Amino acid sequence: MSPARLRRVAVLVLEGAKPLDVGIPAQVFTTRASMPYEVRVCGAAAGLVTGGDGLAYHVAHGLDALEWADVVFVPGYRFPDREDPPRAVVDALIAAHARGARLAAISTGAFALAATGLLDGRRATTHWHYTRALAEKHPLVQVDENVLFVDAGSVLTSAGAASGIDLCLHILRGDLGVAASNHAARRLVAAPYRSGGQAQYVPRSVPEPLGERFAATREWALRRLGEPLGLDVLARHAAVSPRTFSRRFVEDTGYTPMQWVMRARIDRARELLERSELSIEQIAVDVGLGTGSNLRAHFQRILGTTPSEYRRTFTRGE
Repeated sequence: MSPARLRRVAVLVLEGAKPLDVGIPAQVFTTRASMPYEVRVCGAAAGLVTGGDGLAYHVAHGLDALEWADVVFVPGYRFPDREDPPRAVVDALIAAHARGARLAAISTGAFALAATGLLDGRRATTHWHYTRALAEKHPLVQVDENVLFVDAGSVLTSAGAASGIDLCLHILRGDLGVAASNHAARRLVAAPYRSGGQAQYVPRSVPEPLGERFAATREWALRRLGEPLGLDVLARHAAVSPRTFSRRFVEDTGYTPMQWVMRARIDRARELLERSELSIEQIAVDVGLGTGSNLRAHFQRILGTTPSEYRRTFTRGE
């Protein structure tokens, strides 16, 4: 794709569409200097679409927008387990995928993707309230109810509405890099990164008082990535035992404490590679990985590329 061309995002509004689900990708990918995207909101046909929660949408585009788009978002909609979307919508999604577009579902939009057969044999998720219904209606889909989103490459699915923001930031991170994704998160006043493996919903029989304390420890650690951050250090800051800290941390983030620290260090390294001219050796020191060879090894393991290749990909002005 030419660097000069805006990336094309279609938001497909189906009958009963949930307003927050529709608004998330439309707002995240809004065209501005820092966001080289063009968004078209569409429906099965141009015109009025009856939504959920007492709202209706007047969409300017029909299914021709799916022929144009690089990414197609399918927001969640009411009563997805009752019937599939119209055949024309299903066929348009299949055709968009066949020519190389990525398809991304928010919440119950996963039912529309499942109706295409493109999720068969793949891992996927949806809002926790509907995971059983999705598994029963589409038994070939590997439904995972314990994650915020699933990136299966050309098809992506997310849980409830707020996790749609996480999915959008995940896509941004892959398209434009960490700096752009963090900038968008700040604009949205959203968490810059929540792992797709974080639990959707953790039922508790009594109020849990540690959430704010653990969040403060994560913020504290992010400001000290260049320092030693072992399990004992983190648990001491949170004022709990290492065992309690480790167990609760996995519930809150989807990662062990040390996995989270490593991801945070790699993300900070990515941002420095994108936005500075520091050497790889200096970046390794600054993010707490010690040596360039150590940074290269973890970078390759987590991202499947090298720091040098990553810098060439995301350096602006090329």
